Amino acid sequence: MTNDLNSRYLTNEELTSELNELLEAERAGARVLLETAHQNPLQNLVLLINEIQRDEVRWCKMLMNVIQSLDIEPSRKTGAFYEKAIAISDLKERLIFINRGQSWVVRRLSEIIPRIQDVNICKRLEEMRNAHVDNIELVKKSLGLT
Repeated sequence: MTNDLNSRYLTNEELTSELNELLEAERAGARVLLETAHQNPLQNLVLLINEIQRDEVRWCKMLMNVIQSLDIEPSRKTGAFYEKAIAISDLKERLIFINRGQSWVVRRLSEIIPRIQDVNICKRLEEMRNAHVDNIELVKKSLGLT
């Protein structure tokens, strides 16, 4: 018998912990994107930033609903990502950093989705992962990084 953590389903406690960590990261992303949009005079980037920020808020709400469906109170914290991202004054560098955060979310979701028993939760998290992949590509295109 192997002791491979990836070969078993998450317990409710582990799932809640993972979901709260993602919620805190999404909250940080939503907050930094909102502030970035207010600081940015470039209209084409403001539209992109606002679109991604709305997406982050959408995923915060979804994560909160899933956590509540497990009879757990969602975290109210904002992830440390916010402080790190907002400290970057150069817009392009900040957006590149935000994209790294989006990539982290994609990796985390890819790791945990196969370990979740509830098909409905998996479906919602897959939608979230796919949206993050799309947003990463939009930012790369907008910054001329593709």
